[in-house]
Amino acid sequence: MTDSDAPAHDGDPPDGGGSPIGGDLPDDGDPPTDGGDLPDDQPDLLDSARRLLASGPVCDHCLGRPFADRSFGLGNDERGRGLRTAVALADDEDFDSPDPAACWVCEGVFQRLSSFTDEAVDTVADHEFETYQVGTRVPGLLAENDRLLREDAGLDPEAGEPLRKELNRELGKRIGARTDTEVDFDRPDVQFLLDLEADEVEATVNSAFVYGRYRKLERDIPQTEWPCSDCDGTGRDAGGPCPACDGTGYRYPESVEQLTAPVVEDVMDGVDSAFHGAGREDVDARMLGTGRPFVVEVAEPRRRTVDTERLEADIDAFAEGRVAVDGLRLCRYEMVERVKELDASKRYRAEVVFAEPVDSDALDDAAAALSGTTVEQYTPTRVDHRRASKTRERTAYEVTASLAEDDPTRATVEIHGEGGLYVKELVSSDDGRTEPSLAGELGVGAEVAALDVLAVTGEEEPFEREALFRDDRDVTRATGEVDG
Repeated sequence: MTDSDAPAHDGDPPDGGGSPIGGDLPDDGDPPTDGGDLPDDQPDLLDSARRLLASGPVCDHCLGRPFADRSFGLGNDERGRGLRTAVALADDEDFDSPDPAACWVCEGVFQRLSSFTDEAVDTVADHEFETYQVGTRVPGLLAENDRLLREDAGLDPEAGEPLRKELNRELGKRIGARTDTEVDFDRPDVQFLLDLEADEVEATVNSAFVYGRYRKLERDIPQTEWPCSDCDGTGRDAGGPCPACDGTGYRYPESVEQLTAPVVEDVMDGVDSAFHGAGREDVDARMLGTGRPFVVEVAEPRRRTVDTERLEADIDAFAEGRVAVDGLRLCRYEMVERVKELDASKRYRAEVVFAEPVDSDALDDAAAALSGTTVEQYTPTRVDHRRASKTRERTAYEVTASLAEDDPTRATVEIHGEGGLYVKELVSSDDGRTEPSLAGELGVGAEVAALDVLAVTGEEEPFEREALFRDDRDVTRATGEVDG
């Protein structure tokens, strides 16, 4: 399970005040008016207030809301009470403050904010969170009342702010004060939805994210779960265990995902998890060196603040030497996109076997010829069943080779290449589908016997961007990259 969509809300920044969700500003963010004389073409403020009051019993919130763009620092209820008082003084009439529950516009909804706050806080009582956002689903009748209030008084139907926006702010202030958390209009930990028609407050707990780098220390482990294609992951075939997967439901019994994500999910007390990697190495390749960036996403976590150093130790112990992780940090959801989309180069070490003995000088010349070369690669035979058939151009930045001292048919080849470079085919040529290739330069058949990935590095900037982390852990030594 991954992040759920945000509830229906306006998502606008708060309307002023000293706190994130306090006070009132006009919707466009312009400075408020100074409350001085109105232009000649606008109705007098008190006349407008009189017409609003004449429409029926109106609470202070609804009376003040059409003037939400006036007097910075006031709440709508304060505006409304001030207008009610000013009209009574100007007309020398007895002050009359009707029961807020009798308001024909909002039907007394503001009187229920305390109970809505209690419900919201109780809903997430077992969840740790630092940020939140509030949205409101207003029934059509109340929205229509809000519009008619202005129209009946001869005001612009859009004057001030809508009922929905004031409810978002007022409920949000109360939730923030009760939970000691801050509003976040971008991606909060928790999103509350006040549904007036259903008379309830819903809470959506958004995912938590942990970034790090993994090293895969053994071969024949895929990065993510690989369900058995023979039984569609069920583990059953013709009423018995599937013979292809021995009833496990998986083509491979474990993966990097299965050796890491469940531990993070358990520590954060979530309900599900997802693994996001910066590309993936072949199943038969190891991932060594500084490791490959990844993010584990935990759905509906009850805990968000965890000891990442201890979490590293927990994962390493669970993986029992097959996988190790480094540089774990709590991160924001944007890190998922960064891990998946940032252009990265890769460094590889390949153990190569030649079809016949190779001269050391000829091997050096062939490696030098490939360094800095743009390589054209038609979709390799080994992946053409799952990749589009087309020619890709990638750069081999640097290629070095060292012939084995005791066997001229074997060599260690190190390659630094652009992301997406098919390294095995750069060595073998894949029957001419890759040009140029090491086999082609030597005129000798060549195959990769074993492949290790040594580094995954951002092409122009590191994966680790400080602004995307939610902690201040220093992991520079672990990752090998420095935030630019």
